[in-house]
Amino acid sequence: MIPETASFVRKTMIPPEPPPARDAGAVKWVRENLFSSWGNAVLTVIGLLIVYLALSHFAPWFLHGVWKADSLAQCRQIIAERWGEGASGACWAVIRARWNQFLFGFYPPELYWRPVLVFLGLFVAIAPVLFTALPRRMLWLTAAYPLIAIWLLWGGSVWPVAMIAVGFGLGALAFRLILAKSSILAVIGAVLVPVLFWLFLTGPVDRMLASVLPIALEPVPSRQFGGFLLAIVIGAGGIAMSLPLGIILALGRQSDMLLVKAFSVGFIEFIRGVPLITLLFVASLLLNYFLPPGTNFDIILRVMILVTLFSAAYIAEVIRGGLAALPRGQYEAADALGLDYWKAQRLIILPQALKISIPGIVSTFIGMFKDTTLVTFVGLFEPLKSIPDTIRAVFEWKGIYWEPFVFVGAIFFIFNFSMSRYSMYLERKLKRDHH
Repeated sequence: MIPETASFVRKTMIPPEPPPARDAGAVKWVRENLFSSWGNAVLTVIGLLIVYLALSHFAPWFLHGVWKADSLAQCRQIIAERWGEGASGACWAVIRARWNQFLFGFYPPELYWRPVLVFLGLFVAIAPVLFTALPRRMLWLTAAYPLIAIWLLWGGSVWPVAMIAVGFGLGALAFRLILAKSSILAVIGAVLVPVLFWLFLTGPVDRMLASVLPIALEPVPSRQFGGFLLAIVIGAGGIAMSLPLGIILALGRQSDMLLVKAFSVGFIEFIRGVPLITLLFVASLLLNYFLPPGTNFDIILRVMILVTLFSAAYIAEVIRGGLAALPRGQYEAADALGLDYWKAQRLIILPQALKISIPGIVSTFIGMFKDTTLVTFVGLFEPLKSIPDTIRAVFEWKGIYWEPFVFVGAIFFIFNFSMSRYSMYLERKLKRDHH
């Protein structure tokens, strides 16, 4: 009710006024993010100056680039005709002319369909692992993909690869049959049965099947692998194998069993204390001395094993940090529920530890993928050094320098940036502590 003493009562609302220009839109953003204080204003000006100097120096080189030419001399001639004598520009024509060598190394051109099919299959295989909305039945394809990829890339008879799958199947069967009696015996059986099968039965069964049903692709030796094909094979294989091995080593380091803990600690500290290049030389030169005479151990497989062991040691420490960050109450809750060790780890402990460890694990994966360039020291044609050197050995491209490195660096950046973006997506998806 309006008091009688009120001399004026407004019957209509005043229309809202727009905010001051300095408190809205782009001006507000600039004030808050670039010029919020004198110190930030000085840093902004210095940063803009650095960006301007970098763009003014490098932009002409990119903008004057030539994509269609048959040699470096022709590139320089086209740049001089278009932009004047003394102008600089990138000769991207070398990428256009030799893209297949950057991507596939010396893999036979008529067989390019095989690595392309493997690369496309990689996205299909990892999709159910990366995105939980997809059907879980696709995980069978994920499990079978590595063996399919090995057969497509290296070729030869299909039966040796099939024998690997049979060995794993026998190991899984032994694990399920023995698990009801003892979990430790089940693990031992899961390891021992495949090893015995591969040592004593694979050869005779393989020869028998090859004589009855000869299914084979044209073999491609490892020395013809190169470029990003080699980097992806070593990187993807190392990532797939190092994560489970790193988890096992992290659990072993925290184990109460003296022998298991001593082995895990010794392995982790030894691998982390030795440079990767040393392990690659071991894979290339020394490993054959420890094998039976006449053993032909593929060089890519040797490198992949040592890279996996190197990465697993670092992942183990990252996961150990995640395990240590969990409050003691989580372990006590698992005990209160009556869960045994493996169920507690699988259902309660490891999911939380891995969630905490995601940034460190992805950083290790990115570092390992970049470290695949070190295989040049053991004679493999990785993309960063050996392939550009091979291209520069051709007379038409003699003198080319920066363009191959810029192109290789851009491809590495795309792969690594994608991994980092996915890790951030996974962190946001798994975040449950919203307030």
